[in-house]
Amino acid sequence: MPISTLLLNDGTRTPWIAFGTGTALYKKDAEHAVTIAIQNGFTHLDGAQMYENETSLGAGVVASGKPRSEMYITTKLGALEPGETPTSALKKSLEKLGVEDVDLYLIHQANQHVGKLKEVWKGMEAAKAAGLTKSIGVSNFTADHLKDILEVATVIPAVNQVEAHPYVWKSLGPNLALHEKYQIVTSSYGGLSPIVRGKGGPLDTVIKEIRIRLEKTRGSPVSDGQVLNKWLQQKGVLVVTTSSKAERIREYLDTENVPELSPRRGYTH
Repeated sequence: MPISTLLLNDGTRTPWIAFGTGTALYKKDAEHAVTIAIQNGFTHLDGAQMYENETSLGAGVVASGKPRSEMYITTKLGALEPGETPTSALKKSLEKLGVEDVDLYLIHQANQHVGKLKEVWKGMEAAKAAGLTKSIGVSNFTADHLKDILEVATVIPAVNQVEAHPYVWKSLGPNLALHEKYQIVTSSYGGLSPIVRGKGGPLDTVIKEIRIRLEKTRGSPVSDGQVLNKWLQQKGVLVVTTSSKAERIREYLDTENVPELSPRRGYTH
């Protein structure tokens, strides 16, 4: 079953769920994990210069046997070396990845470019104009960071990747308002935090109740992770997740087939 896509504000589309090569794969060889992810259905791969594994990410794509045309590849700009630009940094990434361009290029962290955000964003626009990336966006940007680059932006960021799950959703309010105004897609990492790092919190019983109800509707098992990922999907979020286990990878992708959550218990905004 094809993965649903999200429309970006530049007219391109992205698969709504991505396999991330940070966290557990940070600074580690990602080839095997990426190959397994692709073989089990993932088409969107989310990497970064800071993860220091772009070469093995690219090798995983080759090892999977899938053509580049069927893949959606994201990478992120790290701290710039003296004399380096977003374009020259991306060219290094493309060489490591073994591709001619990426689909999405994000500024990884605003705090790596203090006082230079506007300049760096214009550099991102130049990388897009050069045909090295189809879309550009940001990561870990606050509303103030977004406002800063929007003052000079010719190209509006297509995506802002932030930590997003029910426990932090309210605090994302200023970001979400800007995202809605400029049609910036919210991308999430840490979406499963309520059941990984936040166990024992008030959401535990809510997730369990929803899971049981969805299982009755579906007639087959639903996991806590699927409940959280479905919540994000229904909000139009681009979910970034990861796992080294094939069965967990298939479970994440199967979220698409889970019935929609009812808008209750604060699950609307």
